[in-house]
Amino acid sequence: MGEKMQIVEYDPKYKSEFVRLNTEWLEKLYYIESYDQYSMDHVEELIEKGSMVYFAVEDEKVLATCMIEPLGDDVWEVCKLAAAGQYTGTGAGSAVLKACMDYAISHGAKKLCLITISGLKPAIHLYKKFGFVEIPYRKDVWHSEKADVEMEYIVKK
Repeated sequence: MGEKMQIVEYDPKYKSEFVRLNTEWLEKLYYIESYDQYSMDHVEELIEKGSMVYFAVEDEKVLATCMIEPLGDDVWEVCKLAAAGQYTGTGAGSAVLKACMDYAISHGAKKLCLITISGLKPAIHLYKKFGFVEIPYRKDVWHSEKADVEMEYIVKK
């Protein structure tokens, strides 16, 4: 690898990689639910409403991507965190997660939340490393067929 990894805000030139990485990830571990497809197809629209996507890029290759989305009442959701398989363990996923957390906090977030599946121990470990804690999963809130773990991060004052 030549260039040093950079973390960049959403750029339409990387949209196809955003869609590809998340589609591969979702199809492998979950399945693509209607809101997942909507958020990938309409990412620019969501960004206009306050969301942000970050990419870890090196030599014009997207290593990882993560999205942060405002849900209301100063609560934001971390979603669409996906890394290209060959870049797992490079720190790219951690870097885009941190960028999303910082973005939400700088835009008034008081709490960050996310959902995942219990089988993703490395991801859960990563989230805990960043200060997320597991809370009882609320299926009535998330309506996800596969997720079974909910985590939150309370922003310290």
